[in-house]
Formats: sequence, C-alpha cells, structure tokens
Amino acid sequence: MKKAVGYCRVSTDGQVGEDKFGIDSQKEQILEYARRNDYEILEWFIDEGVSGVKESRPAFDKIIYGDVSNPPYECVIVAKNDRIARDINIYFYYKMMLKKKNITLISISEDFGQFGVFSNMLEAFTLCVAEMERENIMKRTALGRGVKAEKGGYAGGQAPYGYKVVDKKLVIVPEEAAAVRDIFKMSEEGKTLAAIAEEMNRRGLLTHRGKHFRTSTIQTILANRKTYEGFYKYGNNDWVKGQHEPILEVKS
Repeated sequence: MKKAVGYCRVSTDGQVGEDKFGIDSQKEQILEYARRNDYEILEWFIDEGVSGVKESRPAFDKIIYGDVSNPPYECVIVAKNDRIARDINIYFYYKMMLKKKNITLISISEDFGQFGVFSNMLEAFTLCVAEMERENIMKRTALGRGVKAEKGGYAGGQAPYGYKVVDKKLVIVPEEAAAVRDIFKMSEEGKTLAAIAEEMNRRGLLTHRGKHFRTSTIQTILANRKTYEGFYKYGNNDWVKGQHEPILEVKS
C-alpha cells in the first residue's frame, strides 16, 4: 500500500463545515480516493481560515519545508488544486518543491494524468481559470465598495485618525476628535508640523498604529480636511457628502 499525506484548506472560518469546501467534506473525498487507489493516509495537514492568495499556509509549509519526505510519503493528496493556491505561480512553485522531494501532488477533482502529454497544459489552464475567478471576485468587491462610496458610505481601509469603524461605519472617537481640532487650530496659528507632533506626544497620544506622532502623521491629518468636514472619497471617485459625523466645520 502506497503512503500519502492528506492536505485540506478552507479560506475562511465560515467555510468550516460547509458541504462543498469544508474540512470534513475534503477529508471524505481524500479518504475515498485513497481507498480506491490503494493509498494509506499516514498524516493530515490542515490550514483553517487561511487564504489561498496569501503566502502564509502554516500547515502546507510544514509539508514543503519540514520533515515530510519520500520515503515514506509518496504523494500529497488534495480534494482540489485550488486548495493549494489559486495563484498559478504559487501553485507551480509548490508543485516543483514537492517534485524535488520526489513527492507527487494529486488532486482528486482534476485527474490530469489520463491526458498524457497534454496533462501539464490542461493543469495550467485549470489553474488559470481559478486565478481569473479570484481576480473577478476582487473586481466585484471593489465595484461594491465603489457603489457604497458614491453614496458617502465607508468603503474600507484604515479609518482616519479621529474615527473608528463600528458596524462598517465611521464613528467619532471623542479624544481623538479633540486632538484633530487642536491640530488644525495650531496649524492655522502658524505652528510647524514638528511642533504640533511634539505637542501630541507630550499629551501621551498615539496613532492608530500605536506609534508616536511624527511630522508625516500631522501632514496626513491636515491633508484629510474634507473627510473631517463630513465628506468622503474612495479611490478615484469624486468627493461626496459622507454618512459620517463631521469633526470640523466646513472651511469658508
């Protein structure tokens, strides 16, 4: 009986338990394939809530860079190719790394071996389709954010200093809002960026990233006046009346 590793991945925590892509479903498919093809699954490697786009796949990295070798393992079995990666470059990189270990990558949903000399071409095409699907999802997400932004709604990204995100909306943080007003007041009084940053640090305030204020921080806040006046802009869209509460009065 040939020895194998089973690998499963779900890209979000919400997929755990779903019939189509859940861990249990993937395991069942892999075990059934192993039974029919005389493989024994010696070990399972599972990544839960890990995107196929991002580079971090802790469990799969253990297969690639860890002690998994042939012998005893002859192959890695997955339910579907995109469980490894939807990015075709990442996928073929991992496949190459496994081949260096003399380990075969088997996807039970795409049996390329039966197509002989065309197998590599077909495999590449399948991964291209998966990559295009990922790009289309990203485009649809961006379009949805753009539509929301056109109505003045918060469309994502880091909240400006003075606000926090609550239920996907910008909400004022009183202490930060007071600091924002003081920053604009000090700037109008002619104080330098360095002097304003020094004053914020003297008060013990920190940025959203938990860092001390710098001149670049103050410059970013001052450049964002229209947002503080209650307007909103996303990407290349025009400024529109925002749905958030303004911190500053509109400058006449």
